[in-house]
Amino acid sequence: MSEYVVELRNATKTFPGVVALDEMQLAVKPGEIHGLIGENGAGKSTLIKVLTGVHQPDKGEIYVNGEKKIFRNPNDSAAAGIACVYQELNIESLLSITDNIFINKWIKGKSGLLDYKTMHKKAKEVMASLGQEVEPEKPAGTFGMGVQQMIEIAKAVLIDAKMIIMDEPTSSLGEGEVAQLMKTCRELRDRGIGIVFVSHKLEELFELCDRVTVIRDGKYIETRDIDGWTNDSLISAMVGRTLDNLFPKEFGAKGDAALKVEGLEEGGVLFDVNFEAYNGQILGFAGLVGAGRTETMRAIFGADPIDGGKIYVHGKEVQIKSPRDAIKSGIAFLTEDRKGQGLVLEQSIPNNLILANLQGFTKGLFLDEKLIEEKGWESIKGLQIKTPILDEITGQLSGGNQQKVVIGKWINTDADIYIFDEPTRGIDVGAKIEVYNVMNRLVKRGKCVIMVSSEMPEILGMSDRVIVMRGGRIMADVERDSKHFNQESLMKAAWGGTLDE
Repeated sequence: MSEYVVELRNATKTFPGVVALDEMQLAVKPGEIHGLIGENGAGKSTLIKVLTGVHQPDKGEIYVNGEKKIFRNPNDSAAAGIACVYQELNIESLLSITDNIFINKWIKGKSGLLDYKTMHKKAKEVMASLGQEVEPEKPAGTFGMGVQQMIEIAKAVLIDAKMIIMDEPTSSLGEGEVAQLMKTCRELRDRGIGIVFVSHKLEELFELCDRVTVIRDGKYIETRDIDGWTNDSLISAMVGRTLDNLFPKEFGAKGDAALKVEGLEEGGVLFDVNFEAYNGQILGFAGLVGAGRTETMRAIFGADPIDGGKIYVHGKEVQIKSPRDAIKSGIAFLTEDRKGQGLVLEQSIPNNLILANLQGFTKGLFLDEKLIEEKGWESIKGLQIKTPILDEITGQLSGGNQQKVVIGKWINTDADIYIFDEPTRGIDVGAKIEVYNVMNRLVKRGKCVIMVSSEMPEILGMSDRVIVMRGGRIMADVERDSKHFNQESLMKAAWGGTLDE
């Protein structure tokens, strides 16, 4: 019997112009939580796809319980006991929990018809074993992201998976849901199931994992027991250099109020929201999940209708009824959902880069292809977008590089006010620093930057001022030099507490 439940040996996978994996290794023991970390573009997604049979390696071997396997398709991988819970959940929201769990694994009765009584019973049992007391007959879409993720895990448990890969599983979860997921991971480990836990959040790796493997540029770097790693050593191994400052804050010259919001109201969502944001500064928006931060930004940008309030840009009241109005007023909005709302994944990098400012790239009645190409290469170089060719399809890029394309799209509008909603969600430490440096360059040019973030260290590290929201209301407005500019005070406000003057 092998020491490892799944082992990948010397796997190489190439695509046109790119070596995605180069002699890659990974060895996961039964009953361990094995962290996998690397920068965006390091090869994590390709590694997962090789293990799940989506891609076949050009060379290298896969072993399950010591037995060599060849995965020609995902069904072969699933049959060998490997399951994956992807970052983008594969849930059919209109179907019931039972249908989602048993899709393509139906249980039939003697009559040949689907035996829903048995399937509902098993679905309820497996969800309960994952800490979810739910009615399996209800549509999956009526439940939150935490429950939907457990539905994906239930699929893996149902096929008696020997190893479950979890790809950035906490990226869309609230604090309570993250705690439940970690509890579930430990319980699965105790059942002898191997878990590959892919995350950019170092604190999660240290809290949960038994061992961690680092990969870089498609190559295996090192595996150590979690006690053998520190924050600094993990980062250094991941990026190939030391990062002395995770939050490279630079200060611009505070200018006039670029944006002023008065009495913003949205029925049942926002209540009398008032604030100002200044040129040459980063204004951070903090709060718990559901506090109303994203809703505030969508209302300002005209993505959601408001019931009352006024918006001023450079001291002049503006009427914003749609995103088009916001763009004309000099406002850019980098949505938290880069794939669903920020990009057209089937289109090329240049096509995405010009989406928010087509008029700026026309020559007469036609698009100026030469200018588009020049700006495309300028954005790739300036934002350090890793791509083999200019016309690469955006959906083929890693998450961090997709985020840079979204940023490039809005920089090409030359806006005055940039709203960054969860700008570093799901991207690695190195890519985060590149995003922070983009913000620094903007404020140095006198632009106004508003940053919504659920990561308190990021808020404290990069903001000149922080607004805390709760239940659609502003609870606190804290300057960087205030005694309340710390995690304890900001969290107190987020939970509804009052900060003294």
